[in-house]
Amino acid sequence: MKVAVVGATGLVGSEILTVLAERNFPVTELIPVASERSKGKEIEFKGKKFKTVTPDEAIAMQPDVALFSAGGSVSTEYAPLFASAGITVVDNSSAWRMDPSKKLIVPEVNGDVLTSQDKIIANPNCSTIQMVVVLKPLHEKYKIKRVVVSTYQSVTGTGVKAVQQLKDERAGVEGEKAYPYQIDLNVIPHIDVFQENGYTKEEMKMIQETNKIMQDDAIKVTATTVRIPVMGGHSESVNIEFENDFDVQELRQALAAQEGVIVVDDPSNLAYPMPKDAHGKDEVFVGRIRRDESQANTVNLWIVADNLRKGAATNAVQVAELLNKKGLI
Repeated sequence: MKVAVVGATGLVGSEILTVLAERNFPVTELIPVASERSKGKEIEFKGKKFKTVTPDEAIAMQPDVALFSAGGSVSTEYAPLFASAGITVVDNSSAWRMDPSKKLIVPEVNGDVLTSQDKIIANPNCSTIQMVVVLKPLHEKYKIKRVVVSTYQSVTGTGVKAVQQLKDERAGVEGEKAYPYQIDLNVIPHIDVFQENGYTKEEMKMIQETNKIMQDDAIKVTATTVRIPVMGGHSESVNIEFENDFDVQELRQALAAQEGVIVVDDPSNLAYPMPKDAHGKDEVFVGRIRRDESQANTVNLWIVADNLRKGAATNAVQVAELLNKKGLI
């Protein structure tokens, strides 16, 4: 299968290449795509070197699928051009997520909705992905009324510049800033731009995308997203109110049975998910599972996943795997 990776030199693009190799995706020809400025830059895949090409050159090479991770403006301009050439696009940016004509896919949650008509498929926001994988079996079993989520997000979610800022601050070096404030020894309750309603764009993404993926606008969601000085994964404190009551042990078993979820929940042995343990992994980890004693039919959870893997690259590759399995590419 001919596979194009658009944004192959970026953080997520590099991770997509790693995941494609690790999961033995049937790549017969790799087409790494970068901007005109980075054209000809060499990248490595499965021990071989490949030179990057421009998006226009990639379209002419007619890949079967194109995994985009080059930002919203590139996706807005080029995804339709790839699609009109008959190439299926899986897009990591926010450009198409809330477009009513485009599917927003987490394979374990709503992969069944994909059809041959879907030529541009959106990958959700990293924070949303790890949350909905956990919400799915609980909604099926107990019917979710409301979700309150607070995130603790890795600097890798911002990109290379943010990782460098954290490293510079730890080394006492002056350098370029990705954030308006110091991130080392600090937390910044601000991800993406503020909206008129006082929420950030990241928070609104989590709210709107959850409803779209879960295919249920009746689920009420509110979010506070926070950047913390870690590399390796995003963490979330999630409070979920159900219509129906639950048994904690049954709920734990429902989560353990969910594809893509690993339960790490043994407080007596100090076992709970942490970003350093999720780093480099494709699963979503959940722990600190306990009844909310302040309100009926409500549970507290702690969810952790590698934001560059399941939160971006792995999910995109899993979408491509599902398309391949269904014979859609």
